Amino acid sequence: AVMSSSLTDLERFFAGFKSFHFKKGEIILRAGDPVLGIYFLNRGFVRLYTVSSEGEELTLIIFQKGDIFPITWTVNGEGEDSQSYYLESLTASELIRARRGQFLKFIKSDPEALFELVSKLSQRLTGMLVRAESFVFGDAGSRVASILLICSRRFGKKINQGVEIQVPLTHSDIASLIGVARETASLEIKKLEKK
Repeated sequence: AVMSSSLTDLERFFAGFKSFHFKKGEIILRAGDPVLGIYFLNRGFVRLYTVSSEGEELTLIIFQKGDIFPITWTVNGEGEDSQSYYLESLTASELIRARRGQFLKFIKSDPEALFELVSKLSQRLTGMLVRAESFVFGDAGSRVASILLICSRRFGKKINQGVEIQVPLTHSDIASLIGVARETASLEIKKLEKK
């Protein structure tokens, strides 16, 4: 990888490891798969999701360039050697994988990198809290509006007419993010378009 002074400490660390390329829709890890290291998303979008016993998918997180996962396994992973969730490439993506021990040693020795990691986790936690609130208190319409707002803040790019969400989300993807049927999500999106 090309080294540049504009790279963050985390990017510089991961630049020394092997990268893996995935196609849109390709499964990166399945629940139960062994976790071989910690991943840095260098390009594209990846979703972390779970599947209910009835086969319903619920998207928990969408990762973008610069995100690192699985953090809980990395920090608390003693004795845990398998993945609990599914990871799927939403677009063509490039991931870089490092060993858990090397990453932890690096984080403990580099305060700037640790602060960068904590900032990323804080943003993710804020989004999860807003989503949890809309799950408990909101109807389908407010859930759709809430997830669009969250995605616009996390993945949005300002354009003349407003904000464009850079992740290519389908109505099914939105439904999976908020725990409703695809038809319900489509209906609520149409209502928002009319407004």
